Amino acid sequence: MLNFDERRGIDPKVQNAVMDQDHFPIIGVGASAGGIEAMRGFFRGVPETLRAAFVVVTHLGREHKSLLPDVLARFTPLKVEAAADGVLVEPGTVYVMPSGFVMGIAGGRLTLTPLGEGRETKPIDIFLTALALDQGERAVGVILSGGDGDGAIGVKAIKEHGGLTLAQTADGYGPETADMPLSSLRTGFVDFGETAERMGDRIAAHVAAAPNALADGVAREFKAELLTEIFAILRRQVGHDFSGYKPSTFGRRLQRRISVVGASGLDGYLKLLRADPAEVGVLFRDLLIGVTNFFRDTAAFEALTTQVIPKLFDARVATDVIRIWVPACSTGEEAYSLAILLREHMLTLADPPRVQIFATDIDERALTVARTGRYPRAYLSAVSPERIAQHFVVEGDSAVVEKAVRDLCTFAPHSVLRDPPFSRLDLVSCRNLMIYLGVEAQQQLMPVLHYALRPRGYLFIGMAENVTRFEDLFETIDKQHRIFQARDAIPPARLRPMSGTDTPILSSAGQPQRRNVTTHAALRHAVETQMLSEFTPAHAVVTRTGEAVHYSSRIGDHLEVVPGQPTRELAAMARKGLRLDLRTALREAIEGNTLVVREGIGVELPDGRFQSISLVVKPLTTPGAIEPLFLVVFKEAAALFEKERQQALEANERDTALQGLERELSVTRERLQAVIEEYETSLEELKSSNEELYSVNEEMQAANEELEASKEETQSLNEELQTMNSELTSKIEAVDQLTDDQATLFEGMNVASVLLTPDLHIRMFTNAAAQIFGLQPSDVGRSLRNFSAPIPLAWLLDEIPTVLAANRPSERTIEGADGARYRVRLMASSRKGGRRPGIVANFTNLLEQE
Repeated sequence: MLNFDERRGIDPKVQNAVMDQDHFPIIGVGASAGGIEAMRGFFRGVPETLRAAFVVVTHLGREHKSLLPDVLARFTPLKVEAAADGVLVEPGTVYVMPSGFVMGIAGGRLTLTPLGEGRETKPIDIFLTALALDQGERAVGVILSGGDGDGAIGVKAIKEHGGLTLAQTADGYGPETADMPLSSLRTGFVDFGETAERMGDRIAAHVAAAPNALADGVAREFKAELLTEIFAILRRQVGHDFSGYKPSTFGRRLQRRISVVGASGLDGYLKLLRADPAEVGVLFRDLLIGVTNFFRDTAAFEALTTQVIPKLFDARVATDVIRIWVPACSTGEEAYSLAILLREHMLTLADPPRVQIFATDIDERALTVARTGRYPRAYLSAVSPERIAQHFVVEGDSAVVEKAVRDLCTFAPHSVLRDPPFSRLDLVSCRNLMIYLGVEAQQQLMPVLHYALRPRGYLFIGMAENVTRFEDLFETIDKQHRIFQARDAIPPARLRPMSGTDTPILSSAGQPQRRNVTTHAALRHAVETQMLSEFTPAHAVVTRTGEAVHYSSRIGDHLEVVPGQPTRELAAMARKGLRLDLRTALREAIEGNTLVVREGIGVELPDGRFQSISLVVKPLTTPGAIEPLFLVVFKEAAALFEKERQQALEANERDTALQGLERELSVTRERLQAVIEEYETSLEELKSSNEELYSVNEEMQAANEELEASKEETQSLNEELQTMNSELTSKIEAVDQLTDDQATLFEGMNVASVLLTPDLHIRMFTNAAAQIFGLQPSDVGRSLRNFSAPIPLAWLLDEIPTVLAANRPSERTIEGADGARYRVRLMASSRKGGRRPGIVANFTNLLEQE
């Protein structure tokens, strides 16, 4: 049986964005705590041949001046610059988000929005979501080290729009803090968990394969036998049948997985599916990528608001319930859109009826998002500011569905083609599901939706869908906006043939050698037909919902036409005395899928006589049946007898039974009263406990919000400290290099120089000066007058203040005690703003120069 029922896959129209020389990928890199080291590994692993643009988004304090562009420039030969509002993104460039802003992208240009005071932000989610909406398949999301769940919604958006997603796994470059990549990995929307240094090669391989993959996904047709095996693998492992999926859409999603894993065609990918159950799960999730938005096709929702919603509330009182079903609800945007419209209409009524919206899907991950009801602000682009203010609670750059709207919706796992449908519904909103289903699946789906609706209930479908082949089920209300209404008349059952009425009985003059065989076949058919019509018990075939799809001859003895709207429900047409037993037997057989027998049932015939019959209900095994069928047999167990005799027998039995029933009724009433009292007591206790839990929950939420704020501040501070530490390390390295260069320079110069303080204490000296004065490295800080010198030094104390005051050099030639003549040059060494003035004294032996 076909089981797939989701609005899945990429848009049926092939996206125009192709990664070629004119369309390069834009890679969004999200990082937080520990991100410096992770980005070092990432950019060092980017191949030089990769033609792409990089946008780096981190958590920064509002007032912090980021030096991240200077730090990243040391990791990569690419051009690195701080992002500016309106700048056109170009390949070969790394753009870094500045502090105090929230960054987005539109039309290939970066946008910067000032960060409001006290706002909690998820800058990585915000940018990656905007990147997905703007670039589609050219978007690449990379999540590196970080300390919270930022980025998880962003990678979901990129995956939904056909992009590539990666999250960091452990290697020498981190992640130092693994919360961010782990949160993204847990969503199931990450294509690769990879080390930072190997991510560049993954992206380059994907970019190189993407143009061919897209072209193949459109034009290529896979071998039917290979696709059949893939359908079987999916059905066996995940429990859902994709054989009814549109071949073109399934082919595109399949080709994308072949490209992502680098398999050598469909044969190689099939081998991978056989050997790796995890890849089967990944393919299943790729096929379930939902494309859904709030108020998708705004004009259609406006038409629904004016033409349908008011009618749902007509003639309804407060005790009534309006029931709505949203199959294939994905992450809940469509269900919440309907809830908002219904809530707005309910606010205009004095005493509105209750509303129940059943939103179902086979994707548990999507249902988890829907139940949470938290979406990034970028997802609400089609929602007016007034509706956001009324129906959402804005928390920073996220929006949470308001409780009154959330309480209208119930989310549950359900397959519209496999599980029993809901019933007595006023509206079914099944938008953009049929476009992904084949013709057979659509023929199965539409009768299910018609059955689920009340008479004259409404059907709301997608703009690319229609019900042309099902005009016997639905009439058109608004063709332009795809609003239809269920017809009152019950159509013939749309089931495959069960009997062999189309079995050919051939008689051909051109085949005289087979004349006897053909004649015998015709004779056997005639005999079997007569025996079935005259000597077999009356019987009928019903579906699992109890609707008859086949009657035998003489079935009229047990059925009668009921007044009112025509029906095909077998139990409703059963005669008096048989109806209750038939309904009970049907329910037991259908629920247990087993044989059920009821003996000795008295049925009043049209002529007034009574017939005792046995009722048999058993599952019917029919090859090729779309749904389970059940055979109901009415066996005549005894001869007919008169009504008066039956009444006499029944009177005696009735008196005896009546006395027993009265005793049982009295005992039951006493027990019921006791149960009611216990129930009321328990209800009061539950109410009290619920109020206490609600109070505790509010306190926990407040404490959680405070912890989240503290955590964000700590992460921001940690990021700033890491950046400053990196800058300080760089400066220390520069100072060490300068010191080494200075020592080398001094070694290469044969000049006797001594750096002195104004009171002649030594700060630094060269090797040549050490030879003249007999200095050792440990003599730094001692007075030069403590050493034996070939020239007198007392005059220096008088000359140094003059040199410092005038800030001009002074020279003097002095006769040395060793018979040599020395030229002494004094020069002030203090720089502008320096705190420690000094004197550089150069001693030149003139005798050696001669």
